[in-house]
Amino acid sequence: MSGAFSESKRNYEPKTYGNKTMSNYAHPEVLVDTQWLTEHLTDEKVCIVEVVTNPQAIPSQVIPGTVVWNPFIDLILPNFTVNFDKANIETLLSRSGITNDSTVIVYGELAGVGGWIFWLLKIFGHQDVRILDGGRNKWVAEKRPLASLENVANPTHYSAQEADGNLRVLFEDVRNSINQQDSVILDVRTPQEYSGEWFYDKPPENGERGGHIPSSVHIYYESALNEDGTLKPIEELRQMYESKGITANKKIIPYCAVGGRSAHTWFVLKYLLGYPNVRNYDGSWSEWSRRYEAESK
Repeated sequence: MSGAFSESKRNYEPKTYGNKTMSNYAHPEVLVDTQWLTEHLTDEKVCIVEVVTNPQAIPSQVIPGTVVWNPFIDLILPNFTVNFDKANIETLLSRSGITNDSTVIVYGELAGVGGWIFWLLKIFGHQDVRILDGGRNKWVAEKRPLASLENVANPTHYSAQEADGNLRVLFEDVRNSINQQDSVILDVRTPQEYSGEWFYDKPPENGERGGHIPSSVHIYYESALNEDGTLKPIEELRQMYESKGITANKKIIPYCAVGGRSAHTWFVLKYLLGYPNVRNYDGSWSEWSRRYEAESK
């Protein structure tokens, strides 16, 4: 994937802010801070996307020039799996004013949203995707400019690649990785979900199965974040994951409930720490808990 970074590096100047240097990450070009975005709001090549996970709370004001995506309409099928239809992503990007050479900045109010959209756009081969570090909350906290949501863009004709299966892992691969010394299955849900107390964000009901995939290690995905929602320095991230046996020489399989939070962890491990063999299990607990072959603890 080295070619995917060439254009980004040419246009990106790493910045130091807070208690970290972004250039210390394996691929600093995939992050932008609020100051960088402020300086590039009028750049015609920059397209900004906010993903709203609560359809009842679509913001009336957004970062100027932003288009809003509703994942439950735009990206997720009725059975809560990701829509990997190439035509669907082409339609979404085209109506959002995004071209194949656009610099796409993604963010949301929830920390994991940016990583999930980053992963999904990489699945379909978009080269220049970057996450706004700290997302909407940091932008608003700093009293940076907002504009009324128009959600109208000049349509384009986007041409996506076929979905790249190398960035995701399927049920059988996960099952074959249980208790394997060269693999780590990483559960990034809340502790209550991991223990089986919760099913997503509520107690299990109507036959729902709580628990976790056998042999999986638990690190909550938000553990990678500072209190302001920005990503922790590389030294803290490396120590946190390595202390749980999550090392660069192993195959790492993050999962959550429906693949969104685990995509954020995939992003951290692959792009910030530079782990070479990380694949997101987007089927996650939603699939695993319903497959008759699976066993939960």
